Amino acid sequence: MRLPIDPQADDARRAWVACPGCDDARTCATCADRRNCREHWRYLISNNGPVVHLQCPGCAHTWSLDTRPGVTRREDDTAFFRPLSADTPPS
Repeated sequence: MRLPIDPQADDARRAWVACPGCDDARTCATCADRRNCREHWRYLISNNGPVVHLQCPGCAHTWSLDTRPGVTRREDDTAFFRPLSADTPPS
């Protein structure tokens, strides 16, 4: 089943990575040279930190890609995102 293109997809937000669904760029010389190809780009739908959410315009496959593989998030990283109350001094 072919999915429709995500409504958040925007031609101006692109990524150049291989599509795991169709691998349409496998024989492209431009892609093999790791240059930005006019044909084999992906929609950059959104991101959650280093994890990007992509969709292939050719086969409509959607997937997520961690752009920092091997880097794990520390449990105490959430401390940076907790709002301070008025009576809590900053650390």
